[in-house]
Amino acid sequence: MATSDSTSDDSLYPIAVLIDELKNEDVQLRLNSIKKLSTIALALGVERTRSELIPFLTETIYDEDEVLLALAEQLGTFTTLVGGPDHVHCLLPPLESLATVEETVVRDKAVDSLRAISSQHSPADLEGHFVPLVQRLAAGDWFTSRTSACGLFSVCYQRVGLGVKADLRSHFRTLCQDDTPMVRRAAASKLGEFARVVEVEYLKSDLIPMFVNLAQDEQDSVRLLAVEACVSIASLLQQDDVEQLVMPTLRQSASDISWRVRYMIADKFTELQKAVGPDITKTDLVPAFQSLLKDTEAEVRAAAAHKVRDFCQNLDQVQQETIIMTSVLPYVKDLVADPNQHVKSALASVIMGLSPILGKHNYSIPMASLVLTDGFEMLPDQIMYPYAETYDLQKHVTIEHLLPLFLSQLKDECPEVRLNIISNLDCVNEVIGIQQLSQSLLPAIVELAEDSKWRVRLAIIEYMPLLAGQLGVEFFDEKLNSLCMTWLVDHVYAIREAATLNLKKLVEKFGADWAQNTVIPKVLAMSRDQNYLHRMTCLFCINVLAEVCGTEITVKVMLPTVLSMATDNVANVRFNVAKTLQKIGPVLDQNTIQTLVKPILDNLHVDTDVDVKYFASEAIAGIAGAKKYNRSGPLLSPPTKPGLPNLLQHHNIKTQPRQWELAI
Repeated sequence: MATSDSTSDDSLYPIAVLIDELKNEDVQLRLNSIKKLSTIALALGVERTRSELIPFLTETIYDEDEVLLALAEQLGTFTTLVGGPDHVHCLLPPLESLATVEETVVRDKAVDSLRAISSQHSPADLEGHFVPLVQRLAAGDWFTSRTSACGLFSVCYQRVGLGVKADLRSHFRTLCQDDTPMVRRAAASKLGEFARVVEVEYLKSDLIPMFVNLAQDEQDSVRLLAVEACVSIASLLQQDDVEQLVMPTLRQSASDISWRVRYMIADKFTELQKAVGPDITKTDLVPAFQSLLKDTEAEVRAAAAHKVRDFCQNLDQVQQETIIMTSVLPYVKDLVADPNQHVKSALASVIMGLSPILGKHNYSIPMASLVLTDGFEMLPDQIMYPYAETYDLQKHVTIEHLLPLFLSQLKDECPEVRLNIISNLDCVNEVIGIQQLSQSLLPAIVELAEDSKWRVRLAIIEYMPLLAGQLGVEFFDEKLNSLCMTWLVDHVYAIREAATLNLKKLVEKFGADWAQNTVIPKVLAMSRDQNYLHRMTCLFCINVLAEVCGTEITVKVMLPTVLSMATDNVANVRFNVAKTLQKIGPVLDQNTIQTLVKPILDNLHVDTDVDVKYFASEAIAGIAGAKKYNRSGPLLSPPTKPGLPNLLQHHNIKTQPRQWELAI
């Protein structure tokens, strides 16, 4: 019996240590103990957790912010540890205290936990415990408690009685009129969420006046948050109610004296467009969008420019093309020449998306002919018959109206603008074909490839496989192949590394025969370069090309160069030879490994340089590991190092049962 008690004491000792650490002076120890609070609660049991641990935590709220943050997070997952939903209300006191502290992140986490456990209260407990907590916070002396209360109304409103609902709406109205801007900001940020759970009649009678007051607040930080609420409110009302109750305030916000409010309108514009519907979009939002596109502040113009494609895409299809051509495109043309590079860059990231939209629909009304007759003298058949093929309409509208804008941005002095155009070429390629852009595209690519900022060069490398697929192998070989090889000898390592991976993607696109005739000879020539960094780049290229070129090309064309570099006078090159041999090992056949690779690795293993010897031994061990794996594992799945693809299986190269065995 004594032995049993001793064993029990030993098992509880770690728990006792954790409990002691909750009171320790060392902040880190207290933090570690708080993070293991669930372990302590499990050891104490639900009864002692409710009666001892929770009151203790409530009394020790005044601590370092990082400890309080961890505590607020832990309490949100404590429902089962205090006995389930019937006792979840006992978690409210410590969380209520945490929701009033000065540090914002702690309050926010406490509110998140309160929101999480609110759904676990029964309706009776919600009215008896949770709602009084919300009311206490909303009536608190300090603004901290009142800001926290704003986030709790929506989670309890739907599950309480009518009288309590009226009281909650009254409290929220008071918070919207609070003297402290921080509280009004919190209320404005949660107004849309609260609107989604309030009955429509009270939405019109109670919440709309709150929204109007917040949208006219003296603080622009409050007014801009009311814009978010506008989206939710408009989506809940009928069209007539939106026009009467919401649009006057929205029109005022769109021309607000503060650029921050106008920026928020621009940022939420497509969401507002969906919420108010097509009729109000045509009458009110189109003029508002025009104003935002020519706003005096560059930040507002940039935000609006980002929305051009989505705004046009969401327009009513019957009127879409007319609105774009007459009301949007003229302003877009002005933005192409905007003095601010961020505005031009924002536009360049979306303008290509207009190509699939324009001319997409075949109309049987005069509007289509009207749009097309302007400047389309070469297409009389399409002008006479509005049932022209969709592709032809898209192609010619794009060439007539958008192609000049694309070409202008391809020549822009800002590299980000040119990059954004190039990165979205696939949109216009589907409509008019890449040849229309090729003459202007090439100079832009060359300029970007030689840009003084290495990050710009890196970005254009990443788009090269996409361009290669669109331009075709002949155009690529003639114009861009030499550019890709130049990147391999760039003075920045990140560029050389990206250029190496670029070669692999190009080979995957154009095939191993193309690589053997076009790329590999130039890569192998780098093995004789005087700069040892370029010789190492040659090895890096072989590492990735072997994966996509297969066994035959690797053994006959690339392996001899690797073996010849084993006697390089620079140690870095020699140990990279060992690494390359290990890397391409899965592609090589057994006979090649035995007769060619193993002797070289043996020589490198006795090299005078310690690093060369190390990597040679690693290569030998790697190949030996491959042999052992193949004896006991699947014969057709040769081993690879972590992260290395199963190359033979990928290329459908069948292996013999003992192909990977190697006597080391």
